[in-house]
Amino acid sequence: MARESFAIGNVRVRAGAARDVELPITRLVTGGDVSLPVRVVHGREPGPVVWVSGAIHGDEVIGVEVIRELIAALDPKKVRGTLVAVPVVNVLGFMAGDRYLPDRRDLNRSFPGSPRGSLASRIAHLFMAEVVAKCEVGIDVHTAADKRANLPQIRADLDDPRTRDLAEAFGARVMVHARLRDGSLRQAALEVGAKVLLYEAGEANRFDDESIATGVAGIRRVLAFLDMIEPEPADDLPARLESRSTAWVRARSTGILNLETKLGAFVEAGDRLGGLSDTFGRRVRLIHADRDGIVIGLTRAPIVNAGDALVHIASVTQ
Repeated sequence: MARESFAIGNVRVRAGAARDVELPITRLVTGGDVSLPVRVVHGREPGPVVWVSGAIHGDEVIGVEVIRELIAALDPKKVRGTLVAVPVVNVLGFMAGDRYLPDRRDLNRSFPGSPRGSLASRIAHLFMAEVVAKCEVGIDVHTAADKRANLPQIRADLDDPRTRDLAEAFGARVMVHARLRDGSLRQAALEVGAKVLLYEAGEANRFDDESIATGVAGIRRVLAFLDMIEPEPADDLPARLESRSTAWVRARSTGILNLETKLGAFVEAGDRLGGLSDTFGRRVRLIHADRDGIVIGLTRAPIVNAGDALVHIASVTQ
């Protein structure tokens, strides 16, 4: 018996096929329509329904390339289950190269949304109704905020056994037990029963090979773990580190920053991470680690003010 077609928007995708779908969002003042672009890969054989999403923040472009490379290598005739791929969730922000929507709202603080609310709320509602409600697992791809960089990492509820299994299957170097944020996609999806991984890597408005390759390989490992695709030949994964506590080392003075550490570096409390100088090069203050751990994020800003976040350190267990 043939597998039932997959309904999304006003279309149905037959089993063993892939189809691009446009979910209407709004109309521009010029009269043009704005839609949410979705690729549905509906496998010939039954299996889980999984979504992958990128660019909830419009300047976080790495997810777009991760998803492009992922779906380019999938054959719907060989997939078991269904993959719903949404490379750009914040379409208007993405077109403008801006983290936020035109009304300056953060889409990832607007879930689960409302069909009659703000633009952000309407997009969130559309995504929940047409994507999340149809899926049991989601992988949401993010990058660091503007002028910051993140080490490839998974953030998830590691206390939930099923979510933890998925996080371990992804195979990122670090997995962080992350608290939920009000209005986030992850919180809203968990409330309706979906298991969610948040993949963080790289910088805003910039591609980098390591972040993209880690993301593509990790998602494919999760799909293989769910028996949706065949597993890759055994690869050498780094020892996975788990973190239950992370914190930023912050500037204690204003100055020009010279960092002496890098993403992925292991540090001990008291280690020198860099220094701040004035415009004549005179040293203002040294920067030291306040804990043992691994550097999972850092600023790229050369000029910092007192209180600015400089280096993000995760305390880890093997």
